[in-house]
Formats: sequence, structure tokens, C-alpha cells
Amino acid sequence: MENQQTQQSWFGRAKPVLAVVSLQCGYAVMDILSKAAMNKGMSNYVFVVYRHAVAFLVIAPFALYFEKKVRPKMTLSIFMKIVALSALEPVIDQNLYFLGMKYTTATFAVAMTNILPAITFIFACILRLEKIKMKTIRSQAKVVGTLATVSGAMVMTLMKGPVLFGTHGSNINNQHNSGPNTQHAVAGSIMIVIGCFSWACFVILQAITLKTYPAALSLSSLICLFGTIEGAVVGVIMERDNPSVWSLKLDIRLLTSVYTGIVCSGIGYYLQGVVLKTKGPVFVTAFSPLCMVIVAIMGYFILAEQMLLGRVIGAIIICLGLYLVVWGKSKDYTPPNPTLQELTLPEKQTVDEGSAKNEHCTHEVINIQ
Repeated sequence: MENQQTQQSWFGRAKPVLAVVSLQCGYAVMDILSKAAMNKGMSNYVFVVYRHAVAFLVIAPFALYFEKKVRPKMTLSIFMKIVALSALEPVIDQNLYFLGMKYTTATFAVAMTNILPAITFIFACILRLEKIKMKTIRSQAKVVGTLATVSGAMVMTLMKGPVLFGTHGSNINNQHNSGPNTQHAVAGSIMIVIGCFSWACFVILQAITLKTYPAALSLSSLICLFGTIEGAVVGVIMERDNPSVWSLKLDIRLLTSVYTGIVCSGIGYYLQGVVLKTKGPVFVTAFSPLCMVIVAIMGYFILAEQMLLGRVIGAIIICLGLYLVVWGKSKDYTPPNPTLQELTLPEKQTVDEGSAKNEHCTHEVINIQ
């Protein structure tokens, strides 16, 4: 009995980590698919619209069914926050990221996004969403771990070193190194940095919004809905002279829109919201450099890319930094009843609180017997 409770307790603590690691795996696949779609001529403005339209169509039915009894009333304050959320990440961040990638290189763009944990950490401390007491060893671990994840990402990008594994050169890296537009490199860098600030603001505002609107599925579907509307307005303006970009065929562009819509926007926003409730914004964004590690591993096994010493060292630093962050935050945001914080779809409420308590007591008696 004690071993079973210990296993359940361990699994409960591990679920937030598994959730954010799954998110980074999904983002890694997204980077590969979206790059292929852009090479096929897909507009980033069109991509943003279709991606969130798919996410809304898939997530909305689940939100309507599972959160029918728990969804709070919509107020003007909550509505304005949702509109702001849909503009910050689905529209501003994603469009600026892909535009910045066009002006620089994909490698540089991915490296720049790894400043996200540091930006989020600063914002969270300013808004008092993060508990920091520098005299305690756990707070020191959170600070050092966040800096380590950013540093490890920089090492993976800037430090090459000798080849450890792999015999074939990376065609993708060759394309990245030969294709940057140096005349607009500064503009591209600024776009990516602004996108990172927008992304950090999105995570912070999502954590704040969930306190007054705790229906994570409904919030995710509304963000996707308004992101589609706002993105469509921007897309129509920016692509007004090229209406043919809105057509899709059964190719990589359609696959990318469906995959990123379901996995990265629909499920991604929901899982991120659930973890935000228990672990806070710093925990979620601290894992973003892990995406570089996953992409490097996928590139080695799938694309036969070379595994360089710098990538291995950077990956080790990132993993050590993530361990420090997880350990430092292990005592933060601990819910009074861990069983209520499961990372699953919320069950439809069909009984009142009194009957729920009776069921709980009944289960306890059965377990004791």
C-alpha cells in the first residue's frame, strides 16, 4: 500500500515535467515541418491563420463538453485578456519569428528564442509570480538553472568542435549558412527579440488569466479563435497582392497546418495552462532550450547530421540547468490535494460536492478493507 502511494506521488510530481518535455518534442517536429512548408512557398501569415483555425475546430468541442459546468462567466476584463493573449503569441510572436528567420537563418532564429527563460524569469519576479529568496538554496538553484539553460543553448549554437558521430554533412546547416540576408540581419534579429518578449508576456498573462478563468480548455479554444480572426486581418492586409497563397493542397503545407494546429496550438496551449497553474511561468519556459537538444538528436538519426562536440556539451549544460530548475521549484506551487492536479482532460461534473465527498469516503472504506 505504501509503495503504491509512493509511486503515485512520484508520478504526480513527474507529470508536469513530462508535459513540458512533450511540448518541446512537439515544437521540435513543428520546426522541421514549418521550415519545409516555408520552403514550398507557404506564407507565414497564412500559416498562422490556418494553424489556429484547425486548433479551434479540434479543441472547441472538448471545451464545450468537459467544461460545461466549470466554465466561469465571461467578463469584460477576461475578454480583454483573451484578446491580448490571442494577439501576443498567435499573431505577433509567430509572425515575427518566421519573418526574422527569413531575414537571418533558421539556426540563428532558434538560438535567439532561447533568451525566453531569462525574459520570463525577470517578468515573473517583477510581477511577483515567482518566489525568490536569494538566501535559500532552492531560489539560488532556480536562478543558476535558468542561466545554465540559456548558456547551454548558446554553447550548442556558437561552439562547434570536432565531429563525434556522423559521417555526412548537414545539408540543412549548409543551407542556413549560405542563405542569410546580411543586409536585413539586424532587422531580423530585432524581430526575433520582440517575438521573444511577446512570447514571455503571453505566458505571464496566461498564468494571470487562469486565476480568474480556470477553464484551461475553454481558454485555449478562445485564444485560437481570436488568434484566427486577428491573424486573418493581418494576413489579408499583408498578402493583399497575392491571394493565391491562401490555397492549400494535399502536401506538406496542409500537413504542417494540421499538425501544428492540433499539437502545438490546441493541445500545447492547454497543457501549458495546466502546468502554469501548479508550477508557474518560469518552469514552463525553462524547458524551451530543450527543443534544440531534441532537434539535434532528430537531425542525427533522421537527417544523418553530424554530432559535434559543442552540441553535446551544450546539451549536457541544458540538462543540468533543467535539473536545477526542477529541484528548485519542487516546493513551489504545491497544491493542497495533488489528486486534483492531474494532467488529464477535466471530467464532466455530474454530481454535487456532497455526493463527491460520499464517493471519496466510500473508496477509502473499500481500500482499507
